[in-house]
Amino acid sequence: MISPVMKSRILVLGLALMGAVLPASAANGPEIVKPMAGPRATALRITWLYISPDKSAQKVSRVQIGREMVVAEKSGPWMRVYANTDIEEEHSSDQPVFGNDQTPPPISGWMEAKGVIVESTPNGDQVLMGAAANQEALASDPRGPANAAQSAHLLYRRVVEMFPNSPLAGEAAWRAADILWQLQKADYASLPSAKERDPYLRDQMDDYNLKQVMKQFPGTRWADLAAFDLLDNKLCGDWQGSPKCPARESDIYEKYAEEHPNSPRAARALYEATYRQAVLADMFGADGSDKKREEAISNARGLESRLKDKFPQSDYTWRAVSLVYKLDQNIPVYGIDRP
Repeated sequence: MISPVMKSRILVLGLALMGAVLPASAANGPEIVKPMAGPRATALRITWLYISPDKSAQKVSRVQIGREMVVAEKSGPWMRVYANTDIEEEHSSDQPVFGNDQTPPPISGWMEAKGVIVESTPNGDQVLMGAAANQEALASDPRGPANAAQSAHLLYRRVVEMFPNSPLAGEAAWRAADILWQLQKADYASLPSAKERDPYLRDQMDDYNLKQVMKQFPGTRWADLAAFDLLDNKLCGDWQGSPKCPARESDIYEKYAEEHPNSPRAARALYEATYRQAVLADMFGADGSDKKREEAISNARGLESRLKDKFPQSDYTWRAVSLVYKLDQNIPVYGIDRP
């Protein structure tokens, strides 16, 4: 299933392809008849485009991993493509869906066919998923390529766009959206507003892609995962010692677990709620609010019990048990433990 924005981007690419021209440096080459349409494709590696099907020919440009292409024709081990080489091709909430005048048109050229996945490639969806997963793993390696996360994101997107009926499409859509979300999260954490206590005082991350996952795959684990990511926009920045934040966040996580009981993040949500109740117990204890402290401890025990019942083998359950033990032993959870 392809989202309306994806369909719009496909239309825009097709219109751009019909009007695309060779760079001025290639103006003396053979005239190329632009395809009205063609199989979609993407590259698994950084690949050079040439003015003709010959590695000694003049280079036109480079196509990055995961970039969107349309195949015009094939000639032995070569194919002529129109490649979208834009650096940025994401939806932006403050830009029109159809982009802006700053977007350069696709570039035409010949490239080696090896390492290029086309819509007709046998098991192409699996190959793209594997390549995307490899790039995602490299993104977590300090020695990996600087743009590995972006490459993984693009490859996952290509699975959804090129193989919309694949059983992998839902997982690919979720992973593509999650990678963008985590990149945004890291960027936003460096902003001064990240330390604001209340969420409405903090810059909100663009949730469009995650909401599209929920819309396209309702009731699935991917929708559950997307919904959990979206909680980030509701959380406080710095609690600043105020019980208001952990109290509200505990409710947010507990509500998530109730609304998404089969989510892969349900156990984590219950643990996060438990932790915040433990924090509240410490905060109220420090303020001398004994009644509120006992209420928070009781809430923490109740959440721990739910974890034991539903997720007896989860790390999050054991972590919750450890938290409640500390509360029973009057060992601080939040702040500094002074012996």
